[in-house]
Parts: sequence; C-alpha cells; structure tokens
Amino acid sequence: MQPMYEPSHSVPNPDSIAATWWDTYGDDYLAEHPSLGVVKFQWSPEGWTEEDLQLLPRRPGRILEIGAGAAQCSRWLKSQGHDVTATDISPGMIATAHHLNEKTGYDFPLHVAGVENLPFEAATFDTVFTSFGALSFVPDLGPAFEEIYRVLKPGGSWIYSVTHPFSWVFPDSPYRDDLTVVRPYGKKEAYVESSSGKTEYAEFPHTVADHMNGLSQSGFLVAEILEPGWPAGNSETWGAWGPDRGAMLPGTLIVSAQRPAS
Repeated sequence: MQPMYEPSHSVPNPDSIAATWWDTYGDDYLAEHPSLGVVKFQWSPEGWTEEDLQLLPRRPGRILEIGAGAAQCSRWLKSQGHDVTATDISPGMIATAHHLNEKTGYDFPLHVAGVENLPFEAATFDTVFTSFGALSFVPDLGPAFEEIYRVLKPGGSWIYSVTHPFSWVFPDSPYRDDLTVVRPYGKKEAYVESSSGKTEYAEFPHTVADHMNGLSQSGFLVAEILEPGWPAGNSETWGAWGPDRGAMLPGTLIVSAQRPAS
C-alpha cells in the first residue's frame, strides 16, 4: 500500500475503512505487538500501564472502553474486579476479544459500535476511556466527544491516550536523526494508505487545539494533560516510537476530563 496525505474531507466512509482494516489485519497487528498482552492495561507504545500511571478514578464505577481492539485493557480491569463493557467498530476485533475472554475465563459485555454512535442510554457510565483507540480514525473529534459526554454520568471521567499531535510533523521513524519537519502542524490532511486507487487505511491528525476545543465545546472540564517520557529500560521500537526518538520528545498525549457534576 502506498502512504500519502490527502485532505480529510476527501476520505469517504472513514468508519467503514477503519472497520475493514482492523477486520483484515487486526490479528496480524496483535501478533506483531505481543507486548500488548492479553490481560494488560497499556496506555501507550512507550509501555506505560495503568498500574504505572493510575489515571482511572480510585472508584471508577461502571466503565466503558471504546476502540477496545481485543479488549486487553478491559480484561485487566475485569481481573481487578471492575464492572466493564467494551466496544470496537471492528466485528473482527470483537470476535477476537470474545475468543480471548473464553480462553482466559473472563466475561464482560462486548459490542460492535463506533464512538459516534454508542448503543447505550444517556448517563450510563461512571468512567469512559480509550487507549489509542477510535479517536485517530475520526475526522472530527466533536461528535465523538459529544457522544461520550452523553453516555457519561454527571461527574464522570473521560480519559484517553492518542498519538501526540506534534508527532505528525515528523517522519514515521523512531530515530532522532530523522527529526526533520516534513509536514505543517495543524494541516487538515489525513494520513492514508491506498492500493489500486482505493483507500485501505486512514488516520486523522488532530492538534492540541482540536482536542481542547472539542472537549470544551462538548461540555467537558479538562482535569489533567500528560506527555509521558520514554521509560528507562524499554528498548522496544514500535513504529515511530523508540528509545532514541523518545528521549527527545513525547510520542503520546494523555488527557483526563470530566463531565461536570451538575
């Protein structure tokens, strides 16, 4: 597949593109990244886990994971005794999650659903989270944030991790020698991979302003922003993430926000 950047509005049916790609290549992705584990809550390619960062509320209540993939994070939460539900837009990934639940003996609800159309009543969950899921595959963060706000209870928490917005200006390389700006920050172009003229993969870069404004306009209050550095002892390279580049700049943005209590 040939990678390129195209105007975001020229990418048709991004939900369908994301679902089809993960249906087709999701299991290969899991095989390529065994560090994700099966019962593990990892927030970022740097390797930071929920045990490390403790970002979820101490009493998270009823929890929803969106863009769950094979639901490793939800499985870990279930192992800690929490009430969790997981969604993903890919039927193939949800099938894999079902298989891994059967294999490990865990049981919790799994739903095929996109982040902009969640199959739940309003004010259902105390905590919603995603670890590198869903948000990179939507052109506009606003509708996603509005839907998450809808399903959260007043006072509930919305916590997510994404590719750091500044990372998009550099080549997709883990080495500091390649840190040369190749793309304007904030340019509204999607990263796409195409074959025979057909878009097979698409991600949509969002700026820090896109995140902050989208949250504010949806009614959220931002509680904390993290830009975790590269942890000592991790020598793994994962796409553009690696110890060489990671020593120079953050590759991940983590945001914690709340729906106001009243």
